[in-house]
Amino acid sequence: MKLSAEARDVLETSMRINKVDDRQRTEIENVVAAMPDDRVLLYKNVVSNPIGDLPRYSIHIRIQHMLTFVTFLTLAFTGLPIAFFDHFWATPLNTLVGGVDVSRIIHRTLASVMILSMLYHMVTITLGPIQQAMQGRFELRRTIIPTFKDIRDFKQDMLYFAGRHMQRPEMDKFMYKQKIHYFAAAFGNIVMIVSGSSFLFPEFWAAVLPVSIVPHFQEMMRLSHPHEALLALLVIAFWHWYNVHLAPGRFPMQWTFLTGKITREHQIEEHFLEYLRNLVELPEERAYLLDLLAARELDENAKGMPESPAVAVTEGSVP
Repeated sequence: MKLSAEARDVLETSMRINKVDDRQRTEIENVVAAMPDDRVLLYKNVVSNPIGDLPRYSIHIRIQHMLTFVTFLTLAFTGLPIAFFDHFWATPLNTLVGGVDVSRIIHRTLASVMILSMLYHMVTITLGPIQQAMQGRFELRRTIIPTFKDIRDFKQDMLYFAGRHMQRPEMDKFMYKQKIHYFAAAFGNIVMIVSGSSFLFPEFWAAVLPVSIVPHFQEMMRLSHPHEALLALLVIAFWHWYNVHLAPGRFPMQWTFLTGKITREHQIEEHFLEYLRNLVELPEERAYLLDLLAARELDENAKGMPESPAVAVTEGSVP
């Protein structure tokens, strides 16, 4: 495979960070050279375990995701019937948990858990990069922080889906869709926390805001809280769940949020630059890929080589 300048830079950076020796460098270069230029051909031929093949998320991220997932759904289940208590569908839901007063207690308790989960996440994404930087292993493009490359990736991906490009762009560990969703969710959580706190602590907001603004602020928060929750629920149901679990190649579920591992096919298709790092960091992945390329006759190094005389004579001797 002839790597692009960007992919080559990612590979060289990863080899430098991981302090590979000359033998390992030669092995990595041989694996990359053997890969076909057509990445579609590559990811359609690899064998993937549905539970996952390659590391992606730490145990901390998985715990935070589970806390957010559980609290988000239960907050929506208890909060929306409170906000729309006079609607026909809200009464049975409130009755199910013991009435509106009980719903409020459950809702506020779960909100506290969600806020603690967010704080846990902030600590993780702050201390993790600091530790990596101290070890000389930090890479900005491997994080969720948006870069100009995401704009280029979006443009090239749209051209691919329109049939103008033969292959999807070489995207990193977090692609543009994941970054959009992450920061949209972060913004939504902030709106929910601020608006929810205005209900619980109106005296605090009355003390910090100008008197003329307080009534308008409280009214805006009263409208924002349930409608932001409804918007988030729709986004989760129709965008997040489809892209992560229901899309072709992922259906019926992607196990990454439980196992912390991503399938080999998914990694090569949507996170090719991260797959190059996998080849550097995981000797067993290099061995697997070489065996696969040889077995499927996809090895670029073997193409165009003359047949051995023994093979030619044997084939020529058939009457």
